[in-house]
Amino acid sequence: MKKLLTIQDISCVGQCSTTVALPLISACGVECAILPPAILSNHTGGFKTWSFADLTGELGNVEKKWVEQGIKFDAFYTGYVCESHIDPILSIVRTCSNEGALRFVDPAMADNGKLYTGFADDFPSKMARLCDGADYVLPNLTEAAFLTNSEVKLSGYTQEEIESLIAKLHRLGAKNVILTGVSFDSDKLGSAISDGSKIEYDFNQRLTRMSHGTGDVFASVFAGAVMRGKTALEAAALAADIVCEAINATSDDHWYGVSFEKVMPSLVNAIG
Repeated sequence: MKKLLTIQDISCVGQCSTTVALPLISACGVECAILPPAILSNHTGGFKTWSFADLTGELGNVEKKWVEQGIKFDAFYTGYVCESHIDPILSIVRTCSNEGALRFVDPAMADNGKLYTGFADDFPSKMARLCDGADYVLPNLTEAAFLTNSEVKLSGYTQEEIESLIAKLHRLGAKNVILTGVSFDSDKLGSAISDGSKIEYDFNQRLTRMSHGTGDVFASVFAGAVMRGKTALEAAALAADIVCEAINATSDDHWYGVSFEKVMPSLVNAIG
């Protein structure tokens, strides 16, 4: 069984980050270890207030114990992290990788044309360091624009603009780019998948509901599926299907995330 380490915050309430990654990656049949660089009472989207405990100072201690015991991983998946976490993450990747270990980077920092609360204007340049050399980078359109110093648009991207963004992300050092939120038709929404030589697209019927945590669901399923041998296109298509199914399974009063738990049997069956 492959072993993946996910490094991202624990939002104790809110169905995002580690509380999404751990069950979904496990459901894919991949052992999922966790390393939270911060703990929040709840995520910052829609809640009125939250607590934040920074665990930056503990990351080096964890790495030291892993090195002492020869603990290594077949893959690393990073999500919501802060500037102070980036150097420790890169160090852990260097010292705790099995040969050929993969790096999945979800640069979770922005959406709908804006950086998330608490991130400074120069944070995208810090996040770009994680993207350099990553095997798979999974930004949404807003994150891709910030990472590449491109115009931030809420909609209306042409195929030429999408493929220009992808080219710029490859120039940051990303080996494979999975750009989400792509649409050339008002009824369709999907992703562009690039290995640097070709770009493929996957689309689903657009859903009207906007939900917190869908990017985390997508990235978690994608990482688990790739670890189980799916191609990037297959993994992106499966991840999108699971996101759509989870949104449809979520009640109207469940505003802080999606009920992904209800669709985990579909994921298990699809992974086989």
